[in-house]
Amino acid sequence: MKDVVIDLHVRESNKGPRNGVTDYRKSKEIGLPVRFLFECSIKLNQKPLTSAMAAIIFHRFFKETDKTNYDEFLIAASSLYLAGKLKDDPVKIRDVINVTHNTLNRGTAPLDLDDEYWAMRDAIVQAELLITRMLKFDLSTVQHPHKYMLHYMKSLQGWLGTPLWNSTPIAKTAAAFLQDFHHSPEILNYKSSHIAICCLSLAMQTYGVQVPLTNESDENTHWYRAFVTDLTKAQHWELCEKILKIYETARDEHKYFN
Repeated sequence: MKDVVIDLHVRESNKGPRNGVTDYRKSKEIGLPVRFLFECSIKLNQKPLTSAMAAIIFHRFFKETDKTNYDEFLIAASSLYLAGKLKDDPVKIRDVINVTHNTLNRGTAPLDLDDEYWAMRDAIVQAELLITRMLKFDLSTVQHPHKYMLHYMKSLQGWLGTPLWNSTPIAKTAAAFLQDFHHSPEILNYKSSHIAICCLSLAMQTYGVQVPLTNESDENTHWYRAFVTDLTKAQHWELCEKILKIYETARDEHKYFN
């Protein structure tokens, strides 16, 4: 694949630092390609579920192969393009090219239809074919935590009462935990229903909300037992710690690089 990869990275003339903006070529932080993926997805106005799907595709691809064999930023760009097709949220390949190129070449104008543009277009298309082959064309059976979360939220709103639910941003916070967990390949190791529950648990803990008639010390009365029976207390806290690890890693890296 190395001979297919084109140079998406910043040119020497465009390497100037910019405050508050990640230089994906110069930075040594962990997880940059996934951060790049989400930044580009926002610029492309993709739906949250589409960007989540792109992250899942990215993580699944590199679960099957060594990262040193492929350009991670190219795979991220192709994952965004592919996810748009799978989630009926399509983006034009020209937009994908210009957004990914500009994100890595801060401040540059959109590419002309020259050799560089067509080389990038060919690389993204070829990477898309490689991804589908690597994942054995199994791309439409992904079960996202989002649908489980929505179902659980409706029940929790009834249990907690509408006034408390509307005055506390539990739904927004849980959704943020879920989206951020997609930055980690660990998301592939857990059931979607369990991920949704743990994101909601963390959101309620953040605001000190407890579901009525439940007791944290009694595993049989945990609120999520109404939805799943295969999530133990130990597994619940293990997954919550994995989600929170995302923020610990980001904080530690910020201290190190600043």
